[in-house]
Amino acid sequence: MKGERFVVKIYLFCSAGMSTSLLVTKMQNAAKAQGIETEIAAFPEAKAGELGKEADVVLLGPQVRHRLKKIQEELPGKPVMLIDMRDYGMVNGEKVLKTALDSLK
Repeated sequence: MKGERFVVKIYLFCSAGMSTSLLVTKMQNAAKAQGIETEIAAFPEAKAGELGKEADVVLLGPQVRHRLKKIQEELPGKPVMLIDMRDYGMVNGEKVLKTALDSLK
């Protein structure tokens, strides 16, 4: 609706919620540069089932890929996906942001 702003919530989950902090910053910078309002945050994967309910998109770090199916089951109807290992390693915030936003189309 006119005048309303839509904020895209993208939550990243990894082993402790710390290794993704630089990626979160890069994603926030990429979103800002593109004029996209986002709330991007990182958390420990143990909180995915609980906090993931508030997110529009849930991204998992490669180190917790073994939890993908379980978290998808805990969050039915919500995009839950793995962050590409190369993009994660290169801290490619722009690419990870694009992947997250594309999942909403």
